Amino acid sequence: MKKLNLTIGSFLAVTIISVLSFSCGNPQKSMSGAYTYETECMGTEMDGSQTLKAWGNGRNREDAIEQAKKQGVSDVLFKGIRSGRTECNSKPVLFEVNIREKKEDYFNAFFADGGPYKEFITGEDGSDMHFTVVQGRKKSGDQVTYGVTIRVQRAKLKERMIQDGIMKK
Repeated sequence: MKKLNLTIGSFLAVTIISVLSFSCGNPQKSMSGAYTYETECMGTEMDGSQTLKAWGNGRNREDAIEQAKKQGVSDVLFKGIRSGRTECNSKPVLFEVNIREKKEDYFNAFFADGGPYKEFITGEDGSDMHFTVVQGRKKSGDQVTYGVTIRVQRAKLKERMIQDGIMKK
């Protein structure tokens, strides 16, 4: 019995020391850059636009912010906005299954740097490309994550998809 207690005690001591040595070691780098943030609804306007908080990853601040803008428009088009306030339309503009893959050439050009997607992001004062960088930059390795608050013109985006033959009226 004494041997059994000694064995169990030794095992517990080794386990506790192992746990403490791993938890007290060098702090790990934050993995927030690898985490995927969801686009959130911040509100809607009477003109059919949605104010969103979107997130993007990139090599630097400018790249991450550009990716966040693209992500916001992409989520309105393909996923719908499900997080945040419930007043945003949770249905995507485009319902067709795999539409992004089927019309890959169109959407690659649409979301290219400086592409037409920028026409559907406006600010409070109606100016083009107004956005607010959300507090709290995240960094992981050589990637940074930034959030932006943007207004996406959902009604105009839908009109454009009809006009370009991507969806039917």
